[in-house]
Amino acid sequence: MKKIRVSLLTKVVIAIAAGVLFGQFLPGGIARIFVTFNSLFGNFLSFSIPLIILGLVTPAIGDLGKGAGKLLLITALIAYGSTVFSGFFTFLSGSAIFPHILPTNTELTAMENPEDFMLTPYFVVNMPPLMDVMTALLLSFTIGLGLSNIAGTTLRDSFTDFKEIIIKLIEVVIIPLLPLHIFGIFLNMTVSGQGMSIITMFLKVIIVIFVLHVLLLLIQFTIAGAIAGKNPLRLLKNMLPAYATALGTQSSAATIPVTLAQAVKNGVRENIAIFTVPLCATIHLAGSTMKIVACAMAIMIMAGYLLQLQRIYHDAGNYDGSGSGGSGRGYYGRFGYLAKYAGIQ
Repeated sequence: MKKIRVSLLTKVVIAIAAGVLFGQFLPGGIARIFVTFNSLFGNFLSFSIPLIILGLVTPAIGDLGKGAGKLLLITALIAYGSTVFSGFFTFLSGSAIFPHILPTNTELTAMENPEDFMLTPYFVVNMPPLMDVMTALLLSFTIGLGLSNIAGTTLRDSFTDFKEIIIKLIEVVIIPLLPLHIFGIFLNMTVSGQGMSIITMFLKVIIVIFVLHVLLLLIQFTIAGAIAGKNPLRLLKNMLPAYATALGTQSSAATIPVTLAQAVKNGVRENIAIFTVPLCATIHLAGSTMKIVACAMAIMIMAGYLLQLQRIYHDAGNYDGSGSGGSGRGYYGRFGYLAKYAGIQ
């Protein structure tokens, strides 16, 4: 009998739907079992992410040779430019849309942080990472650039073996357990219904952000497709598993293994993909910038404030949830920020 293979995208979609469905009736005691698993897996993921970066990026830079420094500079400039473009794109779009769909001069009162309503695990096992993400990146660049400029092979061979260990970790542990992790996130969100009321309050903003995300992706992939001579819609379709995983985990860093696999499937050279994916998961903040700017604009309009680009970027800059973070905290992290922001006078 032929074994039925289910794609990662299908598993993630099923996990999201199942989390919302089971959250309607599953007792809190049982739901906390999955919350406990999420705590353990999330902590393990946080522990693993710096190792993934170190194990993948270092040998990739070493294999690139003496052109690695130039590639790093170009990648950083593109990531920065894309992030700035995303911010201005969101500001201009929000200025045209939000005043027509959001109530103005609304009396906003300070709200509780929705994360406070989340179920807690039965127990927590701390798994502190050996280093933070930025340290892992800097160490990878330092060693990788060094490997590309020396003749010795001992350290290079060691990192090649370490890379194989990391790939096994990704394929055997992280990717198979991601759907269950995503199920637990949505289960927790659904069971903690009081926190969902805040998300409902900002439903129009969420819909606008989603549409802007799609438009931004179409712009980015149209440019990439034109340069690579490939169909941008086909490239975008191949990346759907990564986007679904990002939706479920709300963490660029947690999505690195899936993004990497799909980038290679799109025809990106493996050493280039291994170099750019972990790097851009940390420094390319187009998505986070879009969400933060849109949310700041929405609050300002609802509070009756005049939209000012300088004020919005100042307030968005005060939010510390950008970049790579722990898996599953993005949903309530941003709305917790909004909940506190809603008390503006």
